[in-house]
Amino acid sequence: MVAVDRHRVVVLPMKNRLKVLRAEANWSQLELAMRVGVSRQAINAIETGKYDPSLPLAMKIARVFDRRIEEVFELEEGD
Repeated sequence: MVAVDRHRVVVLPMKNRLKVLRAEANWSQLELAMRVGVSRQAINAIETGKYDPSLPLAMKIARVFDRRIEEVFELEEGD
């Protein structure tokens, strides 16, 4: 589902594989946060879909897992 925020900007829901990738690397949220320079709470918010990362942060996250952004994040299909 595509939404429009109060500034009339289209908001595209995004899902991610952070929890799975962290488990494969045996990293905690805190460890990932330290590697990309954000708080543990930010990683939790991204994992749970409460927050979508900026492009630079998404790139950092993808790099620490040695993946392309598309392998970590993907847009949810609209109705």
